[in-house]
This record gives sequence, C-alpha cells and structure tokens, in this order.
Amino acid sequence: MKKEWWQQKVAYQIYPKSFLDTKGNGIGDLRGIIEKLDYLRELGIGIVWISPCYLSPLADQGYDIADYYRIDPRFGSNEDMDELIREAKKRDIAIVLDLVVNHCSDEHSWFQKAIADPDGPYADYFFFEEGVDGHEPNNWRSYFGGSAWEKIPGSNRYYLHLFHKKQPDLNWENPKLREEIYRMINWWLDKGIAGFRIDAILNIKKVFPLRGHDFPPDREDGMASCTNMIYAAKGIGDFLREMRDRTFRPHGAFTVGEVFNETEEQIPEFIGPDGYFSSMFDFRSNIFGRSGKGWYDCRQITPDDYRDACFETQRLVGDIGFISTIIENHDEPRGVSRYIPPEELSRRSKKFLGTMQLMLRGLPFLYQGQEIGMENIKLHSIEEVDDISTLDEYQISLQAGLSEEEALRSVNRFSRDNARTPMQWSDKENAGFTKGKPWLSPNPNYREINVEAEERDPDSVLRYYRKLIALRSDPEYKDSIVYGDFEPFMQEESRLMAFYRRGEKNCLLVLGNFRKEEREIELPVDVKAVLLSNVDQSEIRGRRIRLEGYQALILAVSEPGKTGLS
Repeated sequence: MKKEWWQQKVAYQIYPKSFLDTKGNGIGDLRGIIEKLDYLRELGIGIVWISPCYLSPLADQGYDIADYYRIDPRFGSNEDMDELIREAKKRDIAIVLDLVVNHCSDEHSWFQKAIADPDGPYADYFFFEEGVDGHEPNNWRSYFGGSAWEKIPGSNRYYLHLFHKKQPDLNWENPKLREEIYRMINWWLDKGIAGFRIDAILNIKKVFPLRGHDFPPDREDGMASCTNMIYAAKGIGDFLREMRDRTFRPHGAFTVGEVFNETEEQIPEFIGPDGYFSSMFDFRSNIFGRSGKGWYDCRQITPDDYRDACFETQRLVGDIGFISTIIENHDEPRGVSRYIPPEELSRRSKKFLGTMQLMLRGLPFLYQGQEIGMENIKLHSIEEVDDISTLDEYQISLQAGLSEEEALRSVNRFSRDNARTPMQWSDKENAGFTKGKPWLSPNPNYREINVEAEERDPDSVLRYYRKLIALRSDPEYKDSIVYGDFEPFMQEESRLMAFYRRGEKNCLLVLGNFRKEEREIELPVDVKAVLLSNVDQSEIRGRRIRLEGYQALILAVSEPGKTGLS
C-alpha cells in the first residue's frame, strides 16, 4: 500500500452551526473555527472536515445546497473561508469540505430553471417523471419518510428526492450536469482545500426506467425503502472513476466516502490502490441492529457486538487500503452514550472507547466534543427536536403502537440532535458557545463537561485524548500504530477488546476491559513498557496483568514466540 501524507494524521469533524458563534446570532460560524485552530493544533489534529456551510435554506441543515460556490452569510463569507484555509495551513492543518452532489436544494438556480421550463435543458439536470394512474411514478420511500416523489404544481409530473422534498436528486446520467459538478470541485481544490468528505454518494446511480419501477412494500404504507435502488443499480463505478480522474487525482486530493453496506468485493474498488476514494468510513458498528421497521425496532449493541464489528472491518480491509474510524458524527448519537451501557458511563469508560478507536488500524475521525466526552441529551418533549429524521421516526413509532413516552425514549437513542447540540466550551451561559440564543439548546451537563474545566484537570478526558494522539505521532511507535498489522487477541473472551499492532520496529498490545469488574489476564508475551493507560497504576506481575474495570492499556511487548526485553 502506498504511503500518503494523510494517513499519519488525526482528523476532526466540525459541524459549523454548533461549533462556536462569534456574531451572537446563536449560529456557529467560520470565524469561530478560525478562533479555535490553536485548540485543534494543541489537540493534535491534522485534518479538519467541515460539514456544509454553503448557501442553503437549511431544510436538512446545509445538506440542501442552493449555491455550491458561496458560503452562507449565516456562517460568514467566502473571504472567511479563504482566511480559514490560510490560517489552517500555517498550523499544518488540512481543510476538507463536504461534497454533496447526489442532490441540491430546490432553491438552487438549476432547479428553479427546471421548474420554470419542465421541457427545457435544466429539467434534464433532475428526474422528472409522469405519474402512474394519478399517483407517484413508483413506490419508493424517501430516507426521511413519505414518498420519494413530489408533484410539480400544475402538472402530472413529479420530481425525485431520495431525501427531503427540498433536496431534488441530480441526474448524473446527464454529462452536462457532471461537467458542472467537476468544474465546482476543481474550483474549491484550486482555492487550497485538501479534499472532500463525499456525502451519500452511492445514491447517484439509479435504476431505470424509474416510472413503474416498484420494489416489494416493506411497511403498511405500501412503500419500499429507496435503499433497494442502491443494490439494484449497476455501473456506479463509471461515475466515480470519472469524477476521481477529472478532479481528485490531478490535485492529489484526500477523499473519504460515506459508503454503507459495501460488500467485501467492493472494498478494493472503493479504497484499493486504484480506488475511487482515498478512504471510506467504517459504519459497521453504527448500523448494527438496524431494522427496516424503524428506530423503535433497532437492537441495542452490546460490548461484544461492538468489538466484533470493529474487528470484522479490520479483517475485511486488511492491507487493501485505509479505513476511516469513527464512534460518532453529525448523523449519529454520541458514541459514549451508544456503546457504553448507561450505568457504566464514566470518565474512565470514555477514555477506554477513545483508546480502542485510535489504536485500530486506519485514519481516526473525531467528532467535535468527542474529545471532552460529550453525551446524548435527554429529550423531555418532541417539541425540543429540530432534526427532520427524528421527527419522522417519532411518527413511525406512534404508528407502530408505542405511547408518546415510549416513542420519545425510542428516538432519543438515535436522534441526530444528540450530536448537534452546541460545543461545550465552558460552564458559562450557553456553554460558552454563543452570547445570543442558541439555535439548539446545549446539553445541561455543560456545567460539568466542558473544555475549560477539562483543560485544568490533568485527569480529564481531553488531556487523555491529547496523550493518545501524541502517542500516534511518536516517532518510536507511529509505524506500528499507523501502518502496523492488526491481529485480535483473546476475542473469545467476553467483554474484552484486545489486539496486537505489529510494525517493523515494535509490537504493541492493546488491552481493553470492556466491563465494570476487574479481571486478570495471562499474556503469551513479555511486557517491555507501558505506553499509556487510563488508570494511574497498572498491576503487572511478569506476564500476569490485572485490569481494572474499563481499563485501557497500551503495551510495548515482545513478539509472540520471543522472550526477553531487547
């Protein structure tokens, strides 16, 4: 595998609306990101992915783009973005933007022109279809609920939107549309960004004909999930290769794809030596236990399930390419609230989870607030919810027979608002995020969990993350941590997450006690050094180690079959 500049970095996702507000309007902005670049540098971050901040009506919080070339005034200006890129480069931080090209906003000029002239050239930038017997062209259900088709007023035509009705899908079959997209991508790369996180990209290839192309209904509404289309469509590689060759490859850009449910055979196609992308996210644990019925029917992930999901990805990817690891993002609940049983959530267990993520093979992506251990919010009413996906899933729960209280509890587990509450900078009003009224209320626990407090506390989650990231870049061990082979250790042992990372110079053993109770482990290797632990004192007697509850321990060890300390 070819070594690239980005592989040795640690990445950090910023949701700009919730990061830091410098204007007092309750919405985070680009100047807030500029203000915190030194904080990110001190944390050890080398790549920053910024979720959409382009001009948008925010029907889906910026993933509905009305102008790909313009920063939304709510977030700042194009000049602010230029300054952010410059200031980040001074700190050896690469800026990555979101590339959202499966759909745009219905307020984009392309769509406005298409609606004004449904027989004109811009109509072919989208999917306009005649209805069937007075109803939608097919029975596809959108990701946010309801039909994936919206009627065009004054006609029998509908347009396709796999997401919100204000997010019409773009027609990648049209070469003129693709040229527009490539021109825009190259424009941003020429401005100095390092690359893109690529949103919902598997949806760009449709199945044809669209009209009358029903899938078997999977709910009582008679509709079928639009994800069926992803499995039925053929030829997406033609689009992805062309986009790569026309844009990313000439610029040496870093790209990370949002790819779900990939098959083992597809991994080399996506991230192999000649892959479409530099990397893709590992969502195996995030999608564990999902149900086609809705969030209310999802199965809770256990510690062993989490471990096995992470290890399965490591096995499948191997040395084919570089995966990107996450425990949370803007579309997911907080990782510590999801993967740690509620009664076992603590400062130590938060450090445990961070250790497991950053020591896996791959590019770690932290999400804003992860480094201080931010947690899910507790919803008291559906009126508190902003997220359109959560609102839809609440109605699905009610229709399934859950009470309002049960439905609220169900959606609270997975609500995207869990990750979108404002970043907790201090214990001051509104968590130090804004001097105005925040667009989304902060988690009340900001008085205890915040950057300012954790900066002062040598035992904080934040200070521990800094040590973890520093270890990853330590010249003595980074070859093992970044590029070393991965091998599970004692995977048959319940609630133990342990593995080797073998490099050319060193062999490391990561031990994680995924439970409250302590345990003893007999090692098959000699311990050379304790590199990091989330517990002050580690009890090691020769090859016997006592692990306290939720202890994470990183050891330099002799190679299996070898003895001695040299």
